[in-house]
Amino acid sequence: MALTKAQKQNILEDLRDKTAKAKAIVLVGISGLKVKEISELRKRLKLIDANLKVVKKTLANLVFKENKLDFKEEDFKTEVGFVFGFKDEVLPARTVYQSSKEYENLKILGGYLENKFKMAEEMIAFAQLPTKKELLAKLVGSINAPVSNFVYSLKYNLKGLMYLLTIIKK
Repeated sequence: MALTKAQKQNILEDLRDKTAKAKAIVLVGISGLKVKEISELRKRLKLIDANLKVVKKTLANLVFKENKLDFKEEDFKTEVGFVFGFKDEVLPARTVYQSSKEYENLKILGGYLENKFKMAEEMIAFAQLPTKKELLAKLVGSINAPVSNFVYSLKYNLKGLMYLLTIIKK
C-alpha cells in the first residue's frame, strides 16, 4: 500500500529527530527475518535505549543527505533497518552482532559513528570490543598486579623462613 504525502512527512520528521539525537547508527539487513525475530530484536534494543526503524531507502537517503551522512541506497540490495543508539556508541552494534549469531538472516551492513560511514567489517570489529566496565576492570587489575606480586613475594619469604626454622628445630 502506497504511503500518502502526510505519512511520508511524518516518517521524515521522525527520521530527522532520531538521526539528530543518535550517537551511532547501525545499518542492518533484515531480509528474511520473521516478525517474531524483529520484535525480539526491538525488545533487546529498547533495553539499551536504542531503536530499530525500518523505512524506505529513498526516505532515509533524503534525511541522511540533510545531515551530511554519506548514504548510497544503490549500495544496499536488501531491505535495510536502521538501529539508532542514543546513549552508547558500542551497545547497539554489540546487540545487533549478538542477535545476528542467533538469527542467520540478520546482517550488519555498515553504520555511522561520529558522522562517518563505517563498513560492515569495521562495525563488527567495533561490536566485538570489550565494554567500558571490562576495560576498567582490566586496568584496575593491571594497576593492582605489582602490589599483589610484592605482597606474595613477601609472604613467600616469610613462608620460606618458617620452613627453614622448622627444619632446624627437628
